[in-house]
Amino acid sequence: MKTVFAKSVSGRLGVMPATPADPAGKFLPASLLRKKAPALPELSELDVVRHFTALSTLNFSVDGNFYPLGSCTMKFNPKAGELVAALPRFANAHPLLPQLPEGEELAQGSLQAVWELEKSLCEINGMNAFTLQPMAGAQGELTGALLIAAYHKAAGNKKNKIICPDSAHGTNPATAALAGYEVINLESQGGLITPEALANVLDDGVAALMMTCPNTLGLFERHLPALVEKLHAVDALLYYDGANLNAVMGRMRVGDVGFDVVHVNLHKTMSTPHGGGGPGSGPVGVSERLTPFLPGPRVVKDPDGRFRLKTDLPQSIGQVTPFYGHFGVFVKALAYIIRLGKSGLARASDYAVLNANYMRKRLEEYLDVPYTDLCMHEFAASASRYAKHGVHALDIAKALLDKGCHAPTIYFPLIVKECLMIEPTETENKETLDAFCDDLIALLQEAEKKPEKLHAAPVTMPVRRLDETKAARDMVLKENV
Repeated sequence: MKTVFAKSVSGRLGVMPATPADPAGKFLPASLLRKKAPALPELSELDVVRHFTALSTLNFSVDGNFYPLGSCTMKFNPKAGELVAALPRFANAHPLLPQLPEGEELAQGSLQAVWELEKSLCEINGMNAFTLQPMAGAQGELTGALLIAAYHKAAGNKKNKIICPDSAHGTNPATAALAGYEVINLESQGGLITPEALANVLDDGVAALMMTCPNTLGLFERHLPALVEKLHAVDALLYYDGANLNAVMGRMRVGDVGFDVVHVNLHKTMSTPHGGGGPGSGPVGVSERLTPFLPGPRVVKDPDGRFRLKTDLPQSIGQVTPFYGHFGVFVKALAYIIRLGKSGLARASDYAVLNANYMRKRLEEYLDVPYTDLCMHEFAASASRYAKHGVHALDIAKALLDKGCHAPTIYFPLIVKECLMIEPTETENKETLDAFCDDLIALLQEAEKKPEKLHAAPVTMPVRRLDETKAARDMVLKENV
């Protein structure tokens, strides 16, 4: 498909540009004025509409396809949230407004939305305070690691290690290393962290354990009380990676079971769009003893009911993102929480767990499920039995595209060979789950009889099977016209 620039025809117009507000450079310095018109494509309105409509049909998306991407919670996002976030007084407010003279007065509604979302997240997660600044889950992780470092520094603790289980989210070791810690790998036992395994690597130099719960195998870490006791005995903290919060929101408050720091992916759990690079949002919550170190400024509510930014935070780790984070995402998340309420959030978790277990039972005859306990919102299965036919997880994933389904996560977590990690989420109905299972079972049966068909997949997509290594190393960044 040609790019929009390749379709350009000189002199063709689809829009009449407005007359410049400052044509003579009266207000802008001459150095900032263009010497010639920008090299934009020249197309009719019909050309543009057809181009981008055609592009949209090339993509898989939650709005058009089942997207069981394990560990990413790709669920449907209610359009009501988009409508609320687009309200002019939210969408048109300049991010610097609260810092201008009398700006806080004009931004009371926006500041209240931030304050109410922080309080809602505190209630849902059992935390003392939240910052909304981190603009992605990975930045939320790093912010959490920096808060852990600030706490230990203030306490005079000499800590240089963070423990990362092999069943944790994949970014945890990178985050710990980026924050300056030595990463200690903890091998799971039967898919879980055991007190005995933790004791083998725990000493006074450990600053924290980073845990995903449920973990990336979809299993709930049932040894939590003993793990918390051992960690707190050496003043080590417990960090909650919120990637899988969709399994427990409304059912378990992570602060109540001993977690000291948590990041929440609003773009996963609180139903705001995610994928394709963003926008993400990774708010971080902390227990009382870490609250003084939160990034600033922070939104506070005065006794008279007015909202303002508090900047006098002497122990803060400082601002971690421009302005205050992705405000539009905050509005959508708050709308989602208000609409569902306490019972609705719990019900969403219930259906996420129910859907995953239903699919696990339907598929366990055709895929190896190494951990047979009831799963939470996702489960890890192995396609290793099909390797004798020359069929691997990648072949199955590519063939699913021809069925109109996005593939589940493959080859992660690494502790499951030929892994397919499947997460249906709570927003999919039984008909969709059955259709996916039927398609996957048909492909697995075909893998035994006609494996060459899976090797060729996908055959109906705009792009066939690629040499992904070559594509990454030898990218073509412009069209050959």
